[in-house]
This record gives sequence, structure tokens and C-alpha cells, in this order.
Amino acid sequence: MLHAQTSTQFNGAKALEFARQFVACGPRFNGSAGLLCAQNYLKKQFAHDNLQADTFVASTPVGPQQMTNFIVRFPGKKDGVIVLATHYETNYPLRNTSFVGANDGAATTGLLLEIANHQRGRTLDGYSVWLVFFDGEEAVESWSESDSLYGSRHLAAKWQMDGTLKRIKGLLLADMIGDRDLDVTRVTTATPAIEDLVYDAAKKTGNASHFFKTEAAEEDDHLPFVQRGVPSADVIDVNYGPHDAEHPDGWHHTPKDTLDKISAKSLTISGEVFLESMRLLNAH
Repeated sequence: MLHAQTSTQFNGAKALEFARQFVACGPRFNGSAGLLCAQNYLKKQFAHDNLQADTFVASTPVGPQQMTNFIVRFPGKKDGVIVLATHYETNYPLRNTSFVGANDGAATTGLLLEIANHQRGRTLDGYSVWLVFFDGEEAVESWSESDSLYGSRHLAAKWQMDGTLKRIKGLLLADMIGDRDLDVTRVTTATPAIEDLVYDAAKKTGNASHFFKTEAAEEDDHLPFVQRGVPSADVIDVNYGPHDAEHPDGWHHTPKDTLDKISAKSLTISGEVFLESMRLLNAH
């Protein structure tokens, strides 16, 4: 069980420990024992919180696959919601490798688990905070609009139908920000004002040197929400590891995405920026 924490100091070492425990499940691709382990781990961590399992069947290039998003709600006093999100599964095409997604999925799952320690045990003074753990971010065969972002596309459509999207003041997506060499990219497919807010948070916490030296048009779990008018930021470090002929995309989507490539320091920086971004959203 996670315990309540009143300190505003983010504990990256705890986030790293959560990531280590998560990685211990092994590869978390759809249909694997590792994914079931990961889902049970999340259920255990949030056993005393308002946890909802959002299970659905996705149509994929290899046939129907059952997927599950997890949503954890912490109530606030103000009318509105701040959503913090990540994805937690690993890549199906890499299922026959040792790929455990330490940075790509596990680190940011650990980040949100530790952020939960700052939310629970009280009614929040500001907006409600919802943590979302998406399934099916990865392509099942090869990345395309129809073969990717299964969990976020499902939830964005569901929340549009029931009116939830109108309540969201900001969505902050975390992806690959446990990287020891932290260099967060400004994402041009996100909402500019929310990307600006994240950079303001980085400056206020003394972490601006790790943010926005580069920019890129990323396709990530923020997109289905941006496309429906939800103000969203994608907080992602896309430059992960050395790029060479053998690894043209660095350690991303390779078995080298292991725990030794992420750090408590980077998770502390990322956590501080997320907490400050939430304060800034509440001040609006």
C-alpha cells in the first residue's frame, strides 16, 4: 500500500523503486504473464483509492485484443479535473525479445505512483486529480493512425460521449522522462499554452536546462485528447541513448531500455515539474 505524503518535495528514489518493481514483472505485451503482473501491481498499489479498470476490446492487425486502462481519481474542491497520464505496457512486436521498457512505460508509471503519494489522504484544495495508465499505446504491428494509441483513443472517445472531456483543465502526459540524460522535447502536436506552462514550471523549479532545447511533432497518447479540444502537454524525452547504425533510434524500442538507463535524479526533476505544473493549472 502507498502511504499519504504531505511534503511537496518529490522523491525520485521512490519513483525509481516503483519502476524497478514494475520492470520485475518482465515484458508487459498484450496477452503476457508480465502484463497481468503489471495490472495486478497497479491494482495492489491503488487498492484503497478510487480505482477504475476501463477494459475494452481493440481491433488490431493481429485480431481482437482485450486491453485495460486504469483511472485513479483523487477528489478536489474546485470544479474541474487535472489528468496525469502515461502508458504502462510494452511493445507487442518486441515480445520475443527481453524488452522490458524501463524508461518507456515503467519509469513514468513509477512517476505517477509517487505523484499519488502527494494526492491521497485528503480532499485536494484545487481541481480533482485523475491518474490514467493507458494500455495499448504501442503499435501491435507497425505504427499508424489505426495501429497505435488504442487506450487513449478509446478513453478520449468514451469521455467525449459522457461529457467528461469538458471538465478537464489540462492533461499532462509523461513518456520516457526517467532518462538519465534528461532532455525533454517541446512537442508541437500538443497545446502550445500547456507546453508553455510546463516550461514555466521547469523554470520555477530550477530545471529549465533539461527542457525544450529541441522540438518535434510527436504522435503520443495526448493526440486523441488534443484532437477533441482538451488542453494537453506531452512531456517526453525522445532522445534516448546514443544513436548509431545498430541503434538508429538509440535505446528506444530495444532490449537496452533497462533500469540502469534511468535515474532517481531525472525522476525527481520530472516529478517536481509535474507537481509545479499542477499548481500552475490550479492557479488559472
